[in-house]
Amino acid sequence: MLLGCQLPQDWRPQTESCRAELAEIIVFAKVLALHKDSYSVYNYLPWQYNTDLFYSAEIEMLCDQAWGSMLEVPAGSRFNVTGLGYFPCYSYSVVENNAYYFFLRMDENYNIIPHGVNFQDPIFTDTAENRRMFASLFQFANCSSGTQIETYTPDWEFQEDSRLLCSTVQKALFEEEERVKTLSQKVRSLEKANNHLRDKVRKMKRSIRQVKKESKREALLIKQRHEKEKAVKQTTSKDHLKKPLKKIISNKLKK
Repeated sequence: MLLGCQLPQDWRPQTESCRAELAEIIVFAKVLALHKDSYSVYNYLPWQYNTDLFYSAEIEMLCDQAWGSMLEVPAGSRFNVTGLGYFPCYSYSVVENNAYYFFLRMDENYNIIPHGVNFQDPIFTDTAENRRMFASLFQFANCSSGTQIETYTPDWEFQEDSRLLCSTVQKALFEEEERVKTLSQKVRSLEKANNHLRDKVRKMKRSIRQVKKESKREALLIKQRHEKEKAVKQTTSKDHLKKPLKKIISNKLKK
């Protein structure tokens, strides 16, 4: 895996319904044409001059999200979605004349680009399964005439009202994981401090043992020196006693 593809440590996959809650713009649209893109902020591969890898799509909006969308354009509007192609860690690709469900967002330069919520694919093919899924999540509106799409029903509205928001639940899970991670870091920090204290105590005990050994050795040397000095004094005293005795004997012999 490339370095730039490394996901955050706390990354978890999200369902399409959860990601749909966080997407800025959701549209059902048909791809009318594809246009090659030159090097841009979205195209940063070493081979960026191979323009076959990067393109934008001219799309016709068939339906817009009924509420919460940041895109306000009339039905049947045409606009470009840029930032498509093959990138280091992912690819956003579409085929001309096919319809898709798009998660989109507007960047700081007012370009419409794919909104890869949670680092996952934001483009969904027009299948019966995806139609049922998106119709169960929210109501589409502002549809072009003749567009066939699943209808949002009151049963689904009741389901929507009774359902916990995925993003809220996931936020709570992330907060709990963050709390556990913080506690784990504290435990590791305390364990590290405890190990440091153990090492310090171990060194102090070693130093005390060394001091005791040196003290015993010093005491033994002092004792040996004292005994040696005592032996020397005793020898000296004996020598002093012998010398006068010899003088007395020598004087008596002379007389």
